Amino acid sequence: MLAGCATPAPAPAPAETPSQSARFQSDCAAISSFLDNAVAQGCTVGASMLVWKDGQEVCFTAAGFAVREREQPFARDTLVQIFSMTKPVTGVALMQLWEQGKFGLDDPLYWHLPEYEGLQVVTGVDEDGQPILRPPSRPPTIRDAMRHTAGFTYVEAGGPAYEVWKQLDPLAFSNTLEEFSLKLAQVPLIADPGTRWSYSAGVDVQARLVEVLSGMPFADYVQQNIFTPLGMQDSGWQRDPADLPRLAQIYVQKGDAFEPDDPKLWLEANFAGARLTMGGSGIVTTVDDYMRFARMLLREGELEGVRILQPGTIRVMATDMLDPRIPADQRGFLPGKGTGGFGINFLVRTAPPQTAGENRGTVGEFFWDGYPSMLFWVDPAQDMAVIFATQKIPFDNALHHDVRDAVYGPDYAGTVPD
Repeated sequence: MLAGCATPAPAPAPAETPSQSARFQSDCAAISSFLDNAVAQGCTVGASMLVWKDGQEVCFTAAGFAVREREQPFARDTLVQIFSMTKPVTGVALMQLWEQGKFGLDDPLYWHLPEYEGLQVVTGVDEDGQPILRPPSRPPTIRDAMRHTAGFTYVEAGGPAYEVWKQLDPLAFSNTLEEFSLKLAQVPLIADPGTRWSYSAGVDVQARLVEVLSGMPFADYVQQNIFTPLGMQDSGWQRDPADLPRLAQIYVQKGDAFEPDDPKLWLEANFAGARLTMGGSGIVTTVDDYMRFARMLLREGELEGVRILQPGTIRVMATDMLDPRIPADQRGFLPGKGTGGFGINFLVRTAPPQTAGENRGTVGEFFWDGYPSMLFWVDPAQDMAVIFATQKIPFDNALHHDVRDAVYGPDYAGTVPD
């Protein structure tokens, strides 16, 4: 738990049986109290939560400031930068093209993006500090790019591959997705494909695949095939300067204080006309807009009569695809988010919480989060989707633990009857 930021827990409840777990109901008063306490105790400057359950909204609550310096409250229409919560949107876009037969999940990546033929794995550095390379055991597949097992690296990952990354800067805002991909293909892999879960730029490769397979710019494809059909009128990468007054400030926690982040670091991609439209980050949205996306996932690909994906495709995305032979120490930070594996751009819970310290959740849920401590999850067994919106860095998993306690209660068993 984050020191000084633990919120008061509800009164202890008896350990739940599966049948009690199945009858769980969300308590909006408890959620609202939690959020007020989180702000009052200095866990974040401002936040909101939206809970959809059993076919209806059961809770919206907000606390604190979107922009503290002008006393602008966190509100229903506050715009937030969701960072890696962009990744599920990209996965849905690519899986639409999979349904159309444009590619196979186990196609070698270079079949569709030739720059990835001839990739090498880095095993160390020589006496001159140059990478020592060897061929991979097999080429990375599209499935690898979608489950972070391709062997790609990411920003600030460290190691000899990252040194090449720094020189090439594939995710510079000045690059197009095509230029990004050509540069990433020059960065050595950090492991043989399929042998290690390593958070990576693979989702940005997915975005480039959408462009190549659809013949459309990535952002245009998403707008036409996801945002517009779902009625997500307040979501996108490039925003008009007129939207800026609604945008929440990102705050950096330094000790007990929060300082506004440098806007030049995070606003360029959305408000300054950057060329790069990342698959792994960049969407600006509201909790209501993103909940429409989450509700579509909860309803297995359909919302209000509009079908985005087939039910079976959603189930594929929400199924653990990691090889059981990948040990916990080769799964990066994934085990810290909950007991489970990884599907297509989602962590998938495969077992109930094992300890009191583990984040609460239900077997079969799938979710992801975003760098400024954003979080959403879809819980099919409880017919529920939840969005927690805040703009706090560094990323705060302890806060997410408390968010889930507020929704489920600290003793939630996380199982459902057969």
